Amino acid sequence: MFKDFKEFALRGNMMDLAVGVIIGAAFGKIITSITNDLIMPVISLITGRIDFNNLFVTLAGPHMSTLAEAQSAQAVTLNYGSFITNVVDFILIALVVFLLVRALNRFRKPVPVTTKSCPRCMMPINKDATRCPHCTTEL
Repeated sequence: MFKDFKEFALRGNMMDLAVGVIIGAAFGKIITSITNDLIMPVISLITGRIDFNNLFVTLAGPHMSTLAEAQSAQAVTLNYGSFITNVVDFILIALVVFLLVRALNRFRKPVPVTTKSCPRCMMPINKDATRCPHCTTEL
């Protein structure tokens, strides 16, 4: 059993997955920093200096002016400002992944076209065929 586990753990795709997870975690920290340190302050400035980290509603317990005070008083809070920050974070990650995949797709070689559809039966046929093998239509 140990030998089987060792083969499984040291298989190439398992190591690739581990590297991908580690890089993904580091990438997530960078995007979170960009969101919290660069984008949210600009959005806060545009919206009239709103501190998104302190946007919350107290559901139970004493009402406090900051989220840290409410949490230290063990009040039950609905932290919608943190949710807004996480949504911006997600949108940034999705945008960067989209742009990365789009850039990588430009380096792929196009697959040569080897078939076409018969205009009568719509079956795939060789692009150089002069007669459809399915319905015998001349092309």
